[in-house]
Amino acid sequence: MKYYAGCYESPLGSLLMTSDGEALTGLSFVDEPSALQVTQALPVFADACRWLDLYFSGKVPDFTPQLSLQGSDFRRAVWEILLTIPYGQTISYGEIADMIARGRQLGKMSAQAVGGAVGHNPVDIIVPCHRVVGKDGSLTGYGGGLWRKEWLLKLENIT
Repeated sequence: MKYYAGCYESPLGSLLMTSDGEALTGLSFVDEPSALQVTQALPVFADACRWLDLYFSGKVPDFTPQLSLQGSDFRRAVWEILLTIPYGQTISYGEIADMIARGRQLGKMSAQAVGGAVGHNPVDIIVPCHRVVGKDGSLTGYGGGLWRKEWLLKLENIT
């Protein structure tokens, strides 16, 4: 069962939170938050709001809400790497590809495949896909829009 928590109002727009009842399963920007309604108040939604409040106030949250990231083994491996990127730092798609290749004892892994997995990250901001950049440091795709990615990186004093 999927629970919808309604929206968190961030400086970048509304974020829809979803849960399986125990863990956060989704956090994504939505264009029409007024059509959404809270279906059940859950502790994980309160945790996510507290995390987001800290983050958007410029503080580094010292905890991560319980997450349940559903996807292929490859996507989950990429998302686990995203969770290790420290606040205020970036990593390239190619670096993640190299990490996956080493972990799986492969000669090479496609940075484009990593980009696809990053693009399917179900929990924006908390799983920091905005910290992934191109090989040359360029700001490449972000599901919420490049302007949001740039804003988030500036918040973390990266750009």
